[in-house]
Amino acid sequence: MNMPLIKKIPVTHTIEQQPFTAHTRYQVYTERHIDQIPALQRLTEEQRFTMRVVAQVLPFRVNQYVIDELIDWDQVPNDPIFQLTFPQKGMLQPEDYERMAEAMRNNADRAEIKKLAREIQASLNPHPAGQQEMNVPMLDGEPLAGVQHKYRETVLFFPSQGQVCHAYCTFCFRWAQFVGDKELRFASNEAQTLHRYLAEHRDISDLLITGGDPMVMKTRTLAGYLEPLLEPHLEHVQTIRIGTKSMTFWPQRYVTDADADELLQLFEKLVRGGKHVALMAHFNHWQEMETPIVREALRRVRATGVVIRTQAPLVRHINDDPDVWVRMWRTQTKLGLIPYYMFVERDTGSRHYFEVPLVQAYETYRDAIRQVSGLSRTARGPSMSAGPGKVEIQGITEINGEKVFVLRFIQGRNPNWVQQPFFARFDAKATWFDELRPAFGEEKFFFSDEYEQMCQQEGVTA
Repeated sequence: MNMPLIKKIPVTHTIEQQPFTAHTRYQVYTERHIDQIPALQRLTEEQRFTMRVVAQVLPFRVNQYVIDELIDWDQVPNDPIFQLTFPQKGMLQPEDYERMAEAMRNNADRAEIKKLAREIQASLNPHPAGQQEMNVPMLDGEPLAGVQHKYRETVLFFPSQGQVCHAYCTFCFRWAQFVGDKELRFASNEAQTLHRYLAEHRDISDLLITGGDPMVMKTRTLAGYLEPLLEPHLEHVQTIRIGTKSMTFWPQRYVTDADADELLQLFEKLVRGGKHVALMAHFNHWQEMETPIVREALRRVRATGVVIRTQAPLVRHINDDPDVWVRMWRTQTKLGLIPYYMFVERDTGSRHYFEVPLVQAYETYRDAIRQVSGLSRTARGPSMSAGPGKVEIQGITEINGEKVFVLRFIQGRNPNWVQQPFFARFDAKATWFDELRPAFGEEKFFFSDEYEQMCQQEGVTA
């Protein structure tokens, strides 16, 4: 018997019965408003100028909730959420920073500033791992805009209405989506085209809605993409994933926004229709999960039957400490969330500011995972989303007198690569997969020839 959909999931205050600050009016600041943010008045003019310089090149967007509820202003500039959301001088290479700063000191016009910004952005590897060239599928002989299909079972979809976020992460590997250059942006508003592609590829079991952040969309818009998946001809699409940072940056989306209840009813409808719905929540630090309203948002979403999985990259200045991950994973497990991934910071944008050596990433993961219970050890990592696939560092060991990284594919462009262990020479300075070399005197990794052929077919350099 079909049960009625929920009419309303009541709001409760679940942390020591403390009332939460609703922030029902969403107020956002961008690079044009840096001097209008009251909290920044405690900083010097030179510090604010530095932020304006960096924000000409890298996207900046923050809202009042983040400013008021998540940042400990007594700890600035070292507060992790401040580092997560506000521009820092070191995010640009010194020569790039000085070029932009000089232009701004000389009152260059907007066109000149924009031209210089584009030059700097082009040097920051805006689309790593061949995203723009290799992952775009074809439909009716034409590239399918706003869709990526890298792995057999999973399609990524970038709805055009979701190509913004409630606030921006300074380390975001999709920063190129937000700098106003249409050539660097993935986006589509063609729901029917997406559904046609899914219908023609019955080996696709998972649809990942991503962005930007899909949860900036109104519920009725999101429903237009998701409700048709309940139709019989799309029954092979078993899992709907939604990648989002909204639980950190605007938990009001699930509690007090005008269509919050409608959103939860959509989630429940999908679950009751037989879909596994997973909210892929990006939490970078335990500090993001401490406010009463985020706890309430988590409770309400879980009450619909949606599973919340958590993931984050390991980044300097924010969470490069095992104790941060221990507390974060323990908190997530306590709240009923499933730790999913620890990623390695991608080779794009301000990587020089955020990246850590792979040996440190592995040691951080190892030291953290040892301290949590089995329920938190669902977190995989450290994982690199490289061109050939998701490569996990499983260990560092010595074999026949050679120190090596032990690696495996969690996902691969060829599914046959998955779970096959392989080895790379130990390199204490390496920060990304492309810097590693095969161990034991081998010239290539086991997959290299096949991957090079894939790249050649797509006209991409491996």
